[in-house]
Amino acid sequence: MKCAGWKCSFSLVLVFGAVLLAAVPLSAQQGPASAASPEISKTLNEKLTQLDKDVKAAQSAGDNAWMLVSAALVLMMTGPGLALFYGGLVRRKNTLAIMMQSFALMALITILWALVGYSLCFGGNGPVIGSFEHAFLKGVGADPNPDYAGTIPQATFMVYQLMFAIITPALITGATAERMKFSGTVLFLTLWFLVVYAPLAHMVWGKGGLLNAVGGKFPCLDFAGGTVVHISSGVSALVCALYLGKRTGYPKQPMPPHSLVLSFIGACLLWVGWFGFNAGSALAASSLATSAFVATHFAAAAAALGWSAAEWLKNGRASALGAISGAVAGLVAITPASGFVGPMPALAIGLIAGVLCYLMVTKVKAIFGYDDALDAFGVHGAGGTIGALLTGVFAQHVINPIFGTGKDVGGLDGHWGQVGNQFVGVLIAWVFALVGTIVLLKITDMITGVRVPEEHEIEGLDITQHGEEAYNLES
Repeated sequence: MKCAGWKCSFSLVLVFGAVLLAAVPLSAQQGPASAASPEISKTLNEKLTQLDKDVKAAQSAGDNAWMLVSAALVLMMTGPGLALFYGGLVRRKNTLAIMMQSFALMALITILWALVGYSLCFGGNGPVIGSFEHAFLKGVGADPNPDYAGTIPQATFMVYQLMFAIITPALITGATAERMKFSGTVLFLTLWFLVVYAPLAHMVWGKGGLLNAVGGKFPCLDFAGGTVVHISSGVSALVCALYLGKRTGYPKQPMPPHSLVLSFIGACLLWVGWFGFNAGSALAASSLATSAFVATHFAAAAAALGWSAAEWLKNGRASALGAISGAVAGLVAITPASGFVGPMPALAIGLIAGVLCYLMVTKVKAIFGYDDALDAFGVHGAGGTIGALLTGVFAQHVINPIFGTGKDVGGLDGHWGQVGNQFVGVLIAWVFALVGTIVLLKITDMITGVRVPEEHEIEGLDITQHGEEAYNLES
C-alpha cells in the first residue's frame, strides 16, 4: 500500500526532527527553565511525602477497623457467648446466677483494667510484672505504641486486650457453678485478675517478659492465649473445684443441663467470636490474620468431629453436647498455635484436642472424682496445655518468622528445642495458677466466705443470691 507524497514527506520530517531533538543535550533543551529545577524537586518530594502519609493512614484505618471489630467479637464471647453456654449447662435454678457472673465481670474487669490492669500487663519492661506508667490510662490515646502495635492507636490495642482480661476469669466460673457465693466470686476474681492474670499476661506478651517470644529468657510461643488465658483459668478452675468440694448430691444425683438449646447457641457464638480472639491477635488486617482465621476454623471443626467420633465409639451415638464441647476444645487448643501453623497442622491439633479432652472429661474426671461442674479444667486447662505443647511441634517460620527471617521456629522446621521452651511456659503457668489460686481462695474465704449454705444450694442460687428466677412458669 502506497501513501500520498505529501504524507510521506511530512512523516520523514517528523522522524528527522525527533532524531535531532534527541541529540541535543538535556541542559540545552531546558535552557532558562533549568533554574526552576530545585522548585520542581521540592514539589515532587512534598508530594511523595504526602503520598507516604496517605498510604500509612490508609493502612492504619484498615488495621484499626479490623481490631475494633475483633475487640467486639471477643467481648461477644463472654456475653452472650459464654453466658449462654454456661447458662444452659447448669440446672434451671442456677441459670441467672452463672450468667450474672459473666456479666458482672464485663463491668468489674473493665474498671480494674482502666485503673491499673492495662499498665500492669503492658507497662514497663520487667520480667514478671509491668509498671504503673499507664495507670488510669495515662498516655493511652490515638498515638500507636510501637512496642506492641505500630499501626493502630494504643487505645485500640488497650481495649482489645481488655476483652481477653474479661473472659479469662469468667471461664473459671464453670468449675464453681451452683455453689459459690456471688460476693466470694467477685472478691476472688478481682484478686485473681491482679495477682495471676496480670503477671502471666506481662510475662508472655509484655515487653521484657520472662516468656516473651521476642527477647524473653524462655521464648514461649503463645499467639492468642494458650498459657495466659486457658491454662491459667483451667488450672485455677480445678483448684477452685477441689477447694469448694462437690455439689450437694454429686455424683449420685443426676444434674443434667437444663437447656442444651441455650448452650448450643452459646457455643456457636463462641466459635464466631473466636475469630476475633485468634485472627485479631495478628494486630493488623494482614495475611497473618487470614492464616490464624483459617487455622482457628479448621481446628474447631476437627475437634468437634474428634470428640463426636470418640463418643460414638463408646456410646454408639454422638450427642449435641459432645459436639459443641469438642468444638470449644479445638478452639482452646489452637489458640496458642493459630498464628504459627498452617491448615493441615491445625486439623491435627484440633483432632488431638477433641479426643484427649473427651477422655479428660469422661475418664480422668471420673477416676479422681472432682466436681468440675461445667468441665472448665477438662476443656480449658487440658486443651490449653495440649495446644501450647503442640505449638512447639507444628510452628513454622513460613507462617510466622517470629524469630527472624530464615530462622527455624518449631519442630517441623527442625527446631525441636522450642518444645522445651513451650514446656517451661506451661509449667510456669501451671505453678503460678495453682499457688496463686490457693492463696487467694484462702484470703477470700476469710473475708466473705466462698461457698453458699447447703439450704441455699438446694433452693438455687438464682433466688438465694439474686432474688430472681430465670423462668416464670406461672400461667
